[in-house]
Amino acid sequence: MPTLRLALAQVNPTVGDLPGNAALVRQWTRAAAGSGAHLVAFPEMMLTGYPVEDLVYRESFVAASRAALESLAAGLAEDGLGDLPVIVGYLDSDGPARIRADATPGRGPRNASAVLHGGAVVARYFKHHLPNYGVFDEDRYFVSGDDLTVVRIGGVDVALTICEDIWQAGGPFAVAREAGVGLVININGSPYELDKDDVRLPLVQRRAAEAGATVAYVNMVGGQDELVFDGDSMIVAADGTLLARAPQFTETLLVHDLSVPAAAVDPGSFEGPMGVVRAHVTDALAPLDPAGLEGGIVERSATEQEIWSALVLGLRDYVQKNGFPSVVLGLSGGIDSAVVATIAVDALGPQRVVGVSMPSEYSSEHSRDDAADLAKRQGLDYRAHAIAPMVDAFLANLTLSGLAVENLQARVRGVTLMALSNQEGHLVLTTGNKSELAVGYSTLYGDSVGGFNPIKDVPKTTVWKLARWRNEEAQRRGETPPVPENSIVKPPSAELRPGQLDSDSLPDYEVLDAILAGYVDGDLGRDGLIAAGHDPAVVDRTLRMVDLAEYKRRQSAPGTKISIKAFGRDRRLPITNRFRDES
Repeated sequence: MPTLRLALAQVNPTVGDLPGNAALVRQWTRAAAGSGAHLVAFPEMMLTGYPVEDLVYRESFVAASRAALESLAAGLAEDGLGDLPVIVGYLDSDGPARIRADATPGRGPRNASAVLHGGAVVARYFKHHLPNYGVFDEDRYFVSGDDLTVVRIGGVDVALTICEDIWQAGGPFAVAREAGVGLVININGSPYELDKDDVRLPLVQRRAAEAGATVAYVNMVGGQDELVFDGDSMIVAADGTLLARAPQFTETLLVHDLSVPAAAVDPGSFEGPMGVVRAHVTDALAPLDPAGLEGGIVERSATEQEIWSALVLGLRDYVQKNGFPSVVLGLSGGIDSAVVATIAVDALGPQRVVGVSMPSEYSSEHSRDDAADLAKRQGLDYRAHAIAPMVDAFLANLTLSGLAVENLQARVRGVTLMALSNQEGHLVLTTGNKSELAVGYSTLYGDSVGGFNPIKDVPKTTVWKLARWRNEEAQRRGETPPVPENSIVKPPSAELRPGQLDSDSLPDYEVLDAILAGYVDGDLGRDGLIAAGHDPAVVDRTLRMVDLAEYKRRQSAPGTKISIKAFGRDRRLPITNRFRDES
């Protein structure tokens, strides 16, 4: 059997940066050529970044994508890389978008991949299965492809597929078997969610069995607004054997030698649900060292490490790709702000993180000490601005009491952070966790103020787990634990009135998070939650809080998605809604 040296480029594109993304392709193709690769594949919509959302509707953007593809093919040849076939994702179109009055059925924008060789585009493939669930709206934007593209590279037949094509049985992979291919390339923009890597390997194994061929799965890495992509590229043999697997959350080139069946001299005709389009790319494969090259299999990370890596990468790319020089956040001494500050320092370095203590008359001495302690441990830019004089100025001109005074304190803190943002250019990070966001335990334009929330999709109980893991990781490295122990063990409190605790207003977080996981992530109703063993009174109370807080969530900052259902793109409910799942 021929030996094909395959390179999977697990890289980090930026949406809309066509020149920068093309430069990445040229850079990593050069590395692939240096490794002796016969073929290199890049992720889904590599040239445009992913997802492009309503940029699809701009004809100028579609035209720019198509032009960038042609320019990239020529540029690779200019670099002396024209002999190496390159598979790259991009945005194509063969007609106006379906929202246009002159749209033609079966034509429109396409989620596409192309094979570049010899300075030209020698083959194209249009994604067949278009996901329309969760964070995906592809049926809104794209038209499905009807053909499977098979390219012959050095006597090996290689089929092209894109992302969702691998999640559905009976589609392009079944056709690939009938077409007799030896390798199926699947390019991806597959967002991270917890334990998704445990799902991917069995999935790729099922498709490899269905295709009767080796499957190479390449995924992008990096943050894009709420989404973060974790890579986890892999190669699986037709019998399900895992041959190579890349790490998560880091750019890498996975290079592996594959023994694949030689293509049939005459593949013959094929009649089925999809047509087969064939293209000839190269006649022979360059000889390789008999010792061969293996890409290796990287071990999977522990749960907390996996989540932490996602949160760090998501914040880093949001800051870097949007051009913010630094971030600022309120340091209360509590667990949420401590974890957000630590994520920020890990993502950006302490010199780019400003932590502001804003004590009120109700702030405890230990909370002030804990905030200062965290700043000292991590070396970030620490400042203290007491808010009591500003609160007193409001109260001298407004007659307020009770909850209004509590919220006023939170809003003064929000104004302070936004003022520093305007003055010094920082991005404000908000620090509310998913549990608080779910039940509306926050003050609009107060503690919820900010441009990005790193722990938006992290339940409170997980926040504590992350803090403990990060401290243990520091100890393992011989470093100072970044989070003060007191911030972890003390009862959580907003400290907006004397003796206040979160438990005054909310169920115990262990109980609350279990109910929220069922209601928000699992779409369980009241009866299902009670059947799962939850107290009916606590369920009723929690569901009411969640339902009434939709208007707050709609105004919340974006934050990295780590769960199967994050607030925002994943969960879209009407604000005005009188339905209640009650007894």
